[in-house]
Amino acid sequence: MSKAKIITGAIAGALAIAAPLVAKWEGKSNDPYKDIVGVWTVCTGQTNVEMRRYTLAECDAMLQASLGEYAKSVLERNPTLKDHPYQLAAATSLSYNIGVGAYWRSTVAKRFAAGNFKGACDAMLLWNRAGGKVIRGLQRRREDERRLCLTGL
Repeated sequence: MSKAKIITGAIAGALAIAAPLVAKWEGKSNDPYKDIVGVWTVCTGQTNVEMRRYTLAECDAMLQASLGEYAKSVLERNPTLKDHPYQLAAATSLSYNIGVGAYWRSTVAKRFAAGNFKGACDAMLLWNRAGGKVIRGLQRRREDERRLCLTGL
């Protein structure tokens, strides 16, 4: 099997796991709104799109496409996750929420790269702030991501 097919399969598996988790914590609004730190957002946490009303189908398609791109970026940073769908799904959810650059520099990514998977999962709990303040919703989201990340370890 080609490397591209392996990566595509890894991403598909991770997306099936990650999408419900992301949807749970991001929520969905077909109409634009300002998030907790004042960033214009629409659908399921989309910020880099035209701010207009979207249909449910458009929102669902955007989420799948976006998560696929985030999963590719996570795999580029942490290629060993291709054989670990739960850890890839949790890392994709985290990256989707904090951004690619923050994920790449994170203790989570560094620990995955070092082979310390449990430590990487634990480090997800560090990302519980918005606007410099601990946010209960982010804390609970990180606990969910950590639980998912620890699956099968």
